[in-house]
Amino acid sequence: MVSDIVPMEQVSSMVSNGGGSVTMQRDDEYRNRIMKNTQAKHSHGFLYSDEEISDKASTCGKLLIFLSVALVIMTLPFSLFVCFKVVQEYERAVIFRLGRLMQGGAKGPGIFFILPCIDSYARVDLRTRTYDVPPQEVLTKDSVTVSVDAVVYYRVSNATVSIANVENAHHSTRLLAQTTLRNTMGTRHLHEILSERMTISGTMQVQLDEATDAWGIKVERVEIKDVRLPVQLQRAMAAEAEAAREARAKVIAAEGEQKASRALREASEVIGDSPAALQLRYLQTLNTISAEKNSTIVFPLPIDLITYFLKTSEATTQQNAAAAAAAQQQMQMQQQQMQMQQQQFQQQQAQLPLQIQQQPQQLQLQQPLALTPQQQQPPTVPQQQQQYQQTQQISSAM
Repeated sequence: MVSDIVPMEQVSSMVSNGGGSVTMQRDDEYRNRIMKNTQAKHSHGFLYSDEEISDKASTCGKLLIFLSVALVIMTLPFSLFVCFKVVQEYERAVIFRLGRLMQGGAKGPGIFFILPCIDSYARVDLRTRTYDVPPQEVLTKDSVTVSVDAVVYYRVSNATVSIANVENAHHSTRLLAQTTLRNTMGTRHLHEILSERMTISGTMQVQLDEATDAWGIKVERVEIKDVRLPVQLQRAMAAEAEAAREARAKVIAAEGEQKASRALREASEVIGDSPAALQLRYLQTLNTISAEKNSTIVFPLPIDLITYFLKTSEATTQQNAAAAAAAQQQMQMQQQQMQMQQQQFQQQQAQLPLQIQQQPQQLQLQQPLALTPQQQQPPTVPQQQQQYQQTQQISSAM
Protein backbone atom coordinates (compact mmCIF):
# COMPACT_ATOMS: atom_id res chain seq x y z
CA MET A 1 0.00 0.00 0.00
CA VAL A 2 2.88 2.37 0.71
CA SER A 3 4.35 1.70 -2.74
CA ASP A 4 1.07 2.86 -4.26
CA ILE A 5 0.92 5.99 -2.14
CA VAL A 6 4.42 7.38 -2.68
CA PRO A 7 4.26 7.90 -6.49
CA MET A 8 0.92 9.66 -6.19
CA GLU A 9 2.33 11.90 -3.50
CA GLN A 10 5.30 12.80 -5.71
CA VAL A 11 3.03 13.68 -8.61
CA SER A 12 0.77 15.83 -6.44
CA SER A 13 3.78 17.63 -5.00
CA MET A 14 5.16 18.32 -8.48
CA VAL A 15 1.83 19.68 -9.65
CA SER A 16 1.44 21.88 -6.59
CA ASN A 17 4.95 23.37 -6.98
CA GLY A 18 6.45 21.48 -4.05
CA GLY A 19 9.89 21.80 -5.62
CA GLY A 20 10.44 25.39 -4.54
CA SER A 21 11.25 28.03 -7.17
CA VAL A 22 10.84 25.71 -10.18
CA THR A 23 7.22 25.47 -11.42
CA MET A 24 6.12 22.22 -13.10
CA GLN A 25 3.31 22.94 -15.54
CA ARG A 26 0.76 20.23 -16.39
CA ASP A 27 -2.26 20.51 -18.61
CA ASP A 28 -5.87 20.04 -17.53
CA GLU A 29 -6.21 16.62 -19.10
CA TYR A 30 -3.29 15.27 -17.11
CA ARG A 31 -4.74 16.78 -13.93
CA ASN A 32 -8.14 15.21 -14.63
CA ARG A 33 -6.55 11.79 -15.18
CA ILE A 34 -4.72 12.05 -11.89
CA MET A 35 -7.91 13.05 -10.11
CA LYS A 36 -9.81 10.11 -11.63
CA ASN A 37 -7.17 7.67 -10.46
CA THR A 38 -7.24 9.25 -7.02
CA GLN A 39 -11.01 8.93 -6.78
CA ALA A 40 -10.89 5.31 -7.98
CA LYS A 41 -8.37 4.31 -5.34
CA HIS A 42 -10.16 6.27 -2.64
CA SER A 43 -13.39 4.41 -3.46
CA HIS A 44 -11.59 1.08 -2.80
CA GLY A 45 -10.00 2.33 0.43
CA PHE A 46 -6.39 2.27 -0.76
CA LEU A 47 -5.59 5.93 -0.21
CA TYR A 48 -4.83 7.85 2.93
CA SER A 49 -5.56 11.55 3.49
CA ASP A 50 -3.16 14.23 2.26
CA GLU A 51 -1.95 15.05 5.76
CA GLU A 52 -1.08 11.40 6.48
CA ILE A 53 0.74 11.11 3.13
CA SER A 54 2.79 14.24 3.69
CA ASP A 55 3.66 13.23 7.24
CA LYS A 56 4.79 9.74 6.24
CA ALA A 57 6.73 11.07 3.20
CA SER A 58 8.49 13.72 5.25
CA THR A 59 9.29 11.24 8.00
CA CYS A 60 10.69 8.70 5.54
CA GLY A 61 12.66 11.34 3.70
CA LYS A 62 14.17 12.72 6.91
CA LEU A 63 15.17 9.25 7.99
CA LEU A 64 16.89 8.53 4.65
CA ILE A 65 18.66 11.87 4.71
CA PHE A 66 19.91 11.18 8.27
CA LEU A 67 21.23 7.79 7.26
CA SER A 68 22.98 9.26 4.20
CA VAL A 69 24.66 11.96 6.29
CA ALA A 70 25.75 9.36 8.83
CA LEU A 71 27.22 7.27 6.04
CA VAL A 72 29.16 10.25 4.73
CA ILE A 73 30.56 10.97 8.21
CA MET A 74 31.52 7.37 8.81
CA THR A 75 33.34 7.06 5.48
CA LEU A 76 35.33 10.28 5.69
CA PRO A 77 37.51 11.27 3.86
CA PHE A 78 36.69 8.77 1.09
CA SER A 79 33.08 9.93 0.84
CA LEU A 80 34.22 13.40 -0.23
CA PHE A 81 35.19 11.99 -3.66
CA VAL A 82 31.58 10.90 -4.09
CA CYS A 83 29.80 13.86 -2.52
CA PHE A 84 31.57 16.77 -4.23
CA LYS A 85 30.97 17.34 -7.95
CA VAL A 86 32.20 20.01 -10.37
CA VAL A 87 30.48 21.42 -13.48
CA GLN A 88 32.05 23.66 -16.09
CA GLU A 89 31.20 27.27 -16.81
CA TYR A 90 28.95 26.29 -19.72
CA GLU A 91 27.17 23.52 -17.78
CA ARG A 92 24.45 23.29 -15.16
CA ALA A 93 23.50 20.44 -12.80
CA VAL A 94 19.85 19.61 -12.11
CA ILE A 95 19.70 17.71 -8.75
CA PHE A 96 16.90 15.36 -7.69
CA ARG A 97 16.68 14.33 -4.02
CA LEU A 98 14.42 11.37 -3.44
CA GLY A 99 12.92 12.01 -6.89
CA ARG A 100 12.11 15.66 -6.21
CA LEU A 101 13.77 18.75 -7.61
CA MET A 102 15.88 20.53 -5.04
CA GLN A 103 15.22 24.08 -4.08
CA GLY A 104 17.24 26.74 -5.86
CA GLY A 105 17.03 25.24 -9.31
CA ALA A 106 20.06 24.11 -11.28
CA LYS A 107 23.50 24.21 -9.66
CA GLY A 108 26.67 25.55 -11.17
CA PRO A 109 29.03 26.50 -12.48
CA GLY A 110 31.66 25.29 -10.03
CA ILE A 111 31.51 22.80 -7.13
CA PHE A 112 28.36 21.45 -5.44
CA PHE A 113 27.54 18.81 -2.82
CA ILE A 114 25.28 15.78 -3.12
CA LEU A 115 24.33 13.02 -0.69
CA PRO A 116 25.09 9.48 -1.75
CA CYS A 117 22.29 7.02 -2.44
CA ILE A 118 19.48 9.61 -2.28
CA ASP A 119 20.66 12.35 -4.69
CA SER A 120 20.96 12.12 -8.48
CA TYR A 121 21.87 14.86 -10.92
CA ALA A 122 21.88 15.52 -14.67
CA ARG A 123 24.39 17.67 -16.53
CA VAL A 124 22.96 20.13 -19.04
CA ASP A 125 25.14 21.83 -21.67
CA LEU A 126 24.14 25.47 -22.26
CA ARG A 127 26.28 26.01 -25.36
CA THR A 128 24.71 26.68 -28.73
CA ARG A 129 24.23 23.58 -30.81
CA THR A 130 24.01 23.27 -34.57
CA TYR A 131 21.62 20.92 -36.30
CA ASP A 132 21.91 20.31 -40.02
CA VAL A 133 18.39 19.49 -41.19
CA PRO A 134 18.60 16.71 -43.81
CA PRO A 135 17.19 17.46 -47.28
CA GLN A 136 13.41 17.38 -47.27
CA GLU A 137 11.38 16.60 -50.40
CA VAL A 138 8.68 19.28 -50.41
CA LEU A 139 5.78 19.92 -52.79
CA THR A 140 5.37 23.67 -53.11
CA LYS A 141 2.10 25.54 -53.41
CA ASP A 142 2.41 25.67 -57.22
CA SER A 143 2.97 21.86 -57.45
CA VAL A 144 6.75 21.84 -57.92
CA THR A 145 8.86 19.22 -56.13
CA VAL A 146 11.99 20.70 -54.52
CA SER A 147 14.59 19.43 -52.07
CA VAL A 148 15.29 21.89 -49.24
CA ASP A 149 17.76 21.64 -46.35
CA ALA A 150 18.44 24.09 -43.54
CA VAL A 151 20.61 24.75 -40.49
CA VAL A 152 19.16 25.39 -37.01
CA TYR A 153 21.11 27.02 -34.16
CA TYR A 154 19.62 26.48 -30.69
CA ARG A 155 20.65 26.31 -27.03
CA VAL A 156 19.20 25.35 -23.65
CA SER A 157 17.85 28.45 -21.93
CA ASN A 158 16.40 26.73 -18.82
CA ALA A 159 18.23 23.62 -17.69
CA THR A 160 15.60 22.53 -15.15
CA VAL A 161 12.69 22.75 -17.60
CA SER A 162 14.64 20.96 -20.34
CA ILE A 163 15.13 17.98 -17.99
CA ALA A 164 11.75 17.91 -16.27
CA ASN A 165 9.31 18.79 -19.09
CA VAL A 166 10.59 16.68 -21.99
CA GLU A 167 12.34 13.35 -22.25
CA ASN A 168 14.97 14.44 -24.80
CA ALA A 169 14.88 18.15 -25.58
CA HIS A 170 17.52 17.98 -28.35
CA HIS A 171 15.86 15.12 -30.24
CA SER A 172 12.45 16.77 -29.95
CA THR A 173 13.79 20.07 -31.25
CA ARG A 174 15.40 18.39 -34.26
CA LEU A 175 12.23 16.53 -35.23
CA LEU A 176 10.21 19.72 -34.84
CA ALA A 177 12.70 21.57 -37.08
CA GLN A 178 12.18 19.01 -39.87
CA THR A 179 8.38 19.17 -39.71
CA THR A 180 8.39 22.97 -39.51
CA LEU A 181 10.62 23.17 -42.59
CA ARG A 182 8.28 20.93 -44.58
CA ASN A 183 5.15 22.79 -43.46
CA THR A 184 6.62 26.22 -44.18
CA MET A 185 7.88 25.30 -47.65
CA GLY A 186 4.59 23.64 -48.56
CA THR A 187 2.72 26.94 -48.20
CA ARG A 188 5.05 28.93 -50.48
CA HIS A 189 5.39 29.32 -54.23
CA LEU A 190 8.63 28.40 -55.96
CA HIS A 191 9.60 31.99 -56.76
CA GLU A 192 9.01 32.94 -53.10
CA ILE A 193 11.28 30.13 -51.90
CA LEU A 194 14.05 31.24 -54.26
CA SER A 195 13.78 34.99 -53.62
CA GLU A 196 12.53 35.31 -50.01
CA ARG A 197 14.87 33.07 -48.03
CA MET A 198 15.42 35.60 -45.26
CA THR A 199 11.68 35.97 -44.68
CA ILE A 200 11.16 32.21 -44.60
CA SER A 201 14.06 31.77 -42.17
CA GLY A 202 12.61 34.40 -39.83
CA THR A 203 9.17 32.75 -39.92
CA MET A 204 10.64 29.35 -39.10
CA GLN A 205 12.67 30.79 -36.23
CA VAL A 206 9.58 32.36 -34.65
CA GLN A 207 7.55 29.16 -34.99
CA LEU A 208 10.29 26.96 -33.53
CA ASP A 209 11.00 29.37 -30.67
CA GLU A 210 7.34 29.47 -29.64
CA ALA A 211 7.02 25.67 -29.75
CA THR A 212 10.25 24.92 -27.83
CA ASP A 213 9.79 27.56 -25.15
CA ALA A 214 7.99 25.01 -22.94
CA TRP A 215 11.00 22.68 -23.30
CA GLY A 216 13.53 25.26 -22.13
CA ILE A 217 15.05 25.59 -25.62
CA LYS A 218 15.88 28.90 -27.29
CA VAL A 219 16.12 28.83 -31.12
CA GLU A 220 18.62 31.52 -32.05
CA ARG A 221 18.80 31.29 -35.82
CA VAL A 222 17.45 29.35 -38.82
CA GLU A 223 19.06 29.48 -42.24
CA ILE A 224 17.90 27.94 -45.52
CA LYS A 225 20.98 26.10 -46.74
CA ASP A 226 20.11 24.96 -50.25
CA VAL A 227 17.13 24.59 -52.59
CA ARG A 228 17.56 21.89 -55.24
CA LEU A 229 15.30 21.92 -58.28
CA PRO A 230 14.56 19.11 -60.76
CA VAL A 231 16.87 18.93 -63.79
CA GLN A 232 14.09 19.64 -66.31
CA LEU A 233 12.98 22.70 -64.35
CA GLN A 234 16.57 23.93 -64.18
CA ARG A 235 16.87 23.65 -67.97
CA ALA A 236 13.59 25.51 -68.50
CA MET A 237 14.62 28.31 -66.13
CA ALA A 238 18.06 28.54 -67.76
CA ALA A 239 16.48 28.85 -71.22
CA GLU A 240 14.12 31.53 -69.96
CA ALA A 241 16.95 33.48 -68.36
CA GLU A 242 19.07 33.19 -71.52
CA ALA A 243 16.23 34.50 -73.68
CA ALA A 244 15.72 37.41 -71.30
CA ARG A 245 19.44 38.26 -71.40
CA GLU A 246 19.50 38.13 -75.21
CA ALA A 247 16.49 40.42 -75.44
CA ARG A 248 18.09 42.85 -73.00
CA ALA A 249 21.38 42.74 -74.95
CA LYS A 250 19.56 43.56 -78.20
CA VAL A 251 17.81 46.50 -76.59
CA ILE A 252 21.10 47.81 -75.20
CA ALA A 253 22.82 47.40 -78.60
CA ALA A 254 20.00 49.28 -80.34
CA GLU A 255 20.22 52.11 -77.80
CA GLY A 256 24.02 52.25 -78.34
CA GLU A 257 23.62 52.49 -82.10
CA GLN A 258 21.06 55.24 -81.70
CA LYS A 259 23.38 57.26 -79.46
CA ALA A 260 26.32 56.62 -81.82
CA SER A 261 24.34 57.84 -84.83
CA ARG A 262 23.41 61.00 -82.95
CA ALA A 263 27.06 61.58 -82.02
CA LEU A 264 28.15 61.03 -85.64
CA ARG A 265 25.56 63.52 -86.83
CA GLU A 266 26.85 66.12 -84.39
CA ALA A 267 30.42 65.38 -85.48
CA SER A 268 29.51 65.81 -89.14
CA GLU A 269 27.90 69.14 -88.33
CA VAL A 270 31.07 70.28 -86.57
CA ILE A 271 33.26 69.14 -89.46
CA GLY A 272 30.95 70.87 -91.93
CA ASP A 273 31.27 74.15 -90.01
CA SER A 274 35.09 73.94 -89.79
CA PRO A 275 36.86 71.84 -92.48
CA ALA A 276 40.07 71.89 -90.43
CA ALA A 277 38.45 69.57 -87.89
CA LEU A 278 38.68 66.70 -90.36
CA GLN A 279 42.43 67.22 -90.70
CA LEU A 280 42.79 67.18 -86.90
CA ARG A 281 40.85 63.94 -86.81
CA TYR A 282 43.31 62.44 -89.30
CA LEU A 283 46.22 63.46 -87.08
CA GLN A 284 44.55 61.97 -84.01
CA THR A 285 44.03 58.68 -85.83
CA LEU A 286 47.69 58.64 -86.85
CA ASN A 287 48.73 59.20 -83.22
CA THR A 288 46.55 56.32 -82.06
CA ILE A 289 47.96 53.92 -84.63
CA SER A 290 51.56 54.86 -83.86
CA ALA A 291 50.98 54.24 -80.12
CA GLU A 292 50.38 50.53 -80.82
CA LYS A 293 53.99 50.11 -82.10
CA ASN A 294 53.15 48.50 -85.41
CA SER A 295 54.70 48.91 -88.87
CA THR A 296 51.65 50.57 -90.43
CA ILE A 297 52.18 54.13 -91.63
CA VAL A 298 49.23 56.31 -92.60
CA PHE A 299 49.66 59.40 -94.78
CA PRO A 300 46.60 61.60 -94.52
CA LEU A 301 45.59 63.26 -97.76
CA PRO A 302 45.17 67.04 -97.41
CA ILE A 303 41.65 68.17 -97.98
CA ASP A 304 42.82 71.29 -99.89
CA LEU A 305 44.00 69.17 -102.81
CA ILE A 306 40.60 67.72 -103.48
CA THR A 307 38.52 70.82 -102.79
CA TYR A 308 38.74 71.84 -106.49
CA PHE A 309 37.49 68.43 -107.57
CA LEU A 310 34.76 68.65 -105.01
CA LYS A 311 33.69 72.06 -106.31
CA THR A 312 33.75 70.94 -109.99
CA SER A 313 31.79 67.86 -109.12
CA GLU A 314 29.25 70.00 -107.30
CA ALA A 315 28.97 72.35 -110.32
CA THR A 316 28.53 69.47 -112.74
CA THR A 317 25.92 67.94 -110.52
CA GLN A 318 24.07 71.26 -110.37
CA GLN A 319 24.21 71.66 -114.18
CA ASN A 320 22.99 68.13 -114.68
CA ALA A 321 20.19 68.77 -112.26
CA ALA A 322 19.19 71.99 -114.10
CA ALA A 323 19.30 70.27 -117.51
CA ALA A 324 17.22 67.43 -116.19
CA ALA A 325 14.69 69.91 -114.79
CA ALA A 326 14.51 71.79 -118.16
CA ALA A 327 14.09 68.57 -120.12
CA GLN A 328 11.36 67.52 -117.74
CA GLN A 329 9.56 70.85 -118.27
CA GLN A 330 9.78 70.48 -122.07
CA MET A 331 8.39 66.99 -121.85
CA GLN A 332 5.51 68.25 -119.75
CA MET A 333 4.74 71.04 -122.26
CA GLN A 334 4.79 68.60 -125.18
CA GLN A 335 2.45 66.29 -123.32
CA GLN A 336 0.08 69.19 -122.68
CA GLN A 337 0.10 70.16 -126.39
CA MET A 338 -0.60 66.57 -127.39
CA GLN A 339 -3.52 66.45 -124.98
CA MET A 340 -4.97 69.70 -126.39
CA GLN A 341 -4.73 68.40 -129.96
CA GLN A 342 -6.44 65.19 -128.99
CA GLN A 343 -9.25 67.13 -127.34
CA GLN A 344 -9.75 69.27 -130.46
CA PHE A 345 -9.86 66.24 -132.73
CA GLN A 346 -12.42 64.57 -130.49
CA GLN A 347 -14.59 67.68 -130.59
CA GLN A 348 -14.43 67.76 -134.42
CA GLN A 349 -15.43 64.10 -134.62
CA ALA A 350 -18.34 64.77 -132.30
CA GLN A 351 -19.61 67.71 -134.48
CA LEU A 352 -19.29 65.88 -137.88
CA PRO A 353 -22.43 63.70 -137.62
CA LEU A 354 -24.53 66.77 -136.78
CA GLN A 355 -23.33 68.63 -139.91
CA ILE A 356 -24.04 65.60 -142.09
CA GLN A 357 -27.59 65.40 -140.79
CA GLN A 358 -28.20 69.14 -141.24
CA GLN A 359 -27.03 69.31 -144.93
CA PRO A 360 -29.72 66.93 -146.40
CA GLN A 361 -32.39 68.86 -144.55
CA GLN A 362 -31.16 72.13 -146.09
CA LEU A 363 -31.12 70.55 -149.56
CA GLN A 364 -34.64 69.29 -149.13
CA LEU A 365 -35.80 72.73 -148.06
CA GLN A 366 -34.11 74.41 -151.06
CA GLN A 367 -35.28 71.93 -153.76
CA PRO A 368 -39.01 72.85 -153.85
CA LEU A 369 -38.09 76.46 -154.47
CA ALA A 370 -35.75 75.81 -157.43
CA LEU A 371 -37.36 72.76 -159.09
CA THR A 372 -39.98 72.94 -161.78
CA PRO A 373 -42.96 70.69 -161.90
CA GLN A 374 -41.09 68.50 -164.34
CA GLN A 375 -38.13 68.25 -161.98
CA GLN A 376 -40.29 67.12 -159.02
CA GLN A 377 -40.30 63.65 -160.43
CA PRO A 378 -38.24 61.05 -158.42
CA PRO A 379 -34.58 60.98 -159.42
CA THR A 380 -33.21 58.17 -161.41
CA VAL A 381 -30.51 55.78 -160.26
CA PRO A 382 -27.61 57.71 -161.85
CA GLN A 383 -28.78 60.86 -160.15
CA GLN A 384 -28.91 59.14 -156.76
CA GLN A 385 -25.35 57.91 -157.21
CA GLN A 386 -24.16 61.40 -158.04
CA GLN A 387 -25.84 62.81 -154.92
CA TYR A 388 -24.27 60.15 -152.76
CA GLN A 389 -20.80 60.92 -154.14
CA GLN A 390 -21.32 64.61 -153.52
CA THR A 391 -22.22 64.00 -149.85
CA GLN A 392 -19.15 61.86 -149.39
CA GLN A 393 -16.92 64.53 -150.86
CA ILE A 394 -18.41 67.11 -148.53
CA SER A 395 -17.89 64.91 -145.50
CA SER A 396 -14.28 64.17 -146.50
CA ALA A 397 -13.59 67.87 -147.06
CA MET A 398 -14.87 68.68 -143.63
